[in-house]
Amino acid sequence: MPSAVELIQSLVNGVGIGLIYGLIAIGFSVIYNASGIVNFAQGVFVMLGGMFAHTLLVRYGLPIWLSAIVSTILVAGAGVLVQIFVINPMWRRNAPLFAIILATLAVQLLIEQIIILTLGDQPRTYPEFTAGGPLKVGPIAIAYQQFWVLGCGALLVFALTQFFNRTRMGRALRACAQNREAAALLGIPVERMLIVAFALSAGLGAIAGILITPTQYTAYLVGTPYGINGFIAAIIGGFGSPVAGLVGGVLLGVIQSEAIVFFGAGFRNIISLSVLLIVLMYFPKGLFGGLEKKA
Repeated sequence: MPSAVELIQSLVNGVGIGLIYGLIAIGFSVIYNASGIVNFAQGVFVMLGGMFAHTLLVRYGLPIWLSAIVSTILVAGAGVLVQIFVINPMWRRNAPLFAIILATLAVQLLIEQIIILTLGDQPRTYPEFTAGGPLKVGPIAIAYQQFWVLGCGALLVFALTQFFNRTRMGRALRACAQNREAAALLGIPVERMLIVAFALSAGLGAIAGILITPTQYTAYLVGTPYGINGFIAAIIGGFGSPVAGLVGGVLLGVIQSEAIVFFGAGFRNIISLSVLLIVLMYFPKGLFGGLEKKA
């Protein structure tokens, strides 16, 4: 049996990675709620955030805060390009939804190959935003970067909640989520809202990648595991509010970390997928959607 210290340490680590999953889950939710599309390129935005930040920091010598801002803008721009040149033409031709979803998967593979050719295939990392550490609380070690993840995650969820509830653009996105046809009849530019949704989603993925790279690493191939875990987190929390996505991510991160302690690293994905199946069977709308009523 693992000791209490191991359990608490794994809980701390799980919350840290879970917050990253939560940000990715929110990105999935933003696009899904606006269009019904599951964007399987979401994970690659996480990779791009870390890769661009590393390149600007190491190759061009920009300070980390400026590298983070520029990287987020660049990745958000990449999300806009994906919507304009891939999603929008298919949308206008009334392409089947599964074809659009497959197109997002093709976009991920394409971007990964471009990154290999331009930036290489070697893993990259950079120092934590705050030097020193980790913070010691008795035998428990907490990396300073986890406080950045926690603070930025909370700030982003608050900002997104205010955006969706208090701004005209946010309310327009919510209207598209509820009924795209009715929103179009009311004069809401649905295609423009999709551009906003992809920019927001890509920007959130970039921030997640920028925050996690100092404690993990980034490389062309990290997009797939981050994308899968973010998708699972979105299903667990439910494709609803930003808070639901963040909580789903934290739950998944904690479950994975505790699974490693109890069963070993090889069982992490098995436990995660088992939890996913249980949620789909008993909470098909996510934990925040309530139990499915029996006939």
